[in-house]
Amino acid sequence: MENLTASEIAGFGVGALLLCATIAAPRVDAFISSSQRSSLGMCKRCGDLRMIACSQCKGVGSVKKGGPFGFSMLYDFFEPPGDGSMPKQLIPCKKCQSNGRMQCPDCSRFSLIYQRSDPES
Repeated sequence: MENLTASEIAGFGVGALLLCATIAAPRVDAFISSSQRSSLGMCKRCGDLRMIACSQCKGVGSVKKGGPFGFSMLYDFFEPPGDGSMPKQLIPCKKCQSNGRMQCPDCSRFSLIYQRSDPES
């Protein structure tokens, strides 16, 4: 480490800043969109869509067999030789019943309370 130049040290610093920005970007985006939705009077979580992506399957509707740690290094990172007929080991998501989305917990309960208190229904 004695032979590092100022340019190399600056490069390491810029690389570290870019890595931190990449990791923090989804959280910053969620914060900004939440504040924009609340300023418009919308639901902070779903933006009045009343549906959000499932937290377990991330909106896909299926999860890997074996849970989040059920993976094989060989088949996940490298394509095995042959015709590529290795079956995907996916099972339907039980949390969202394979829909990939579920009702927003913030605004769906308000709509249920409103529907129950509505005298016309």
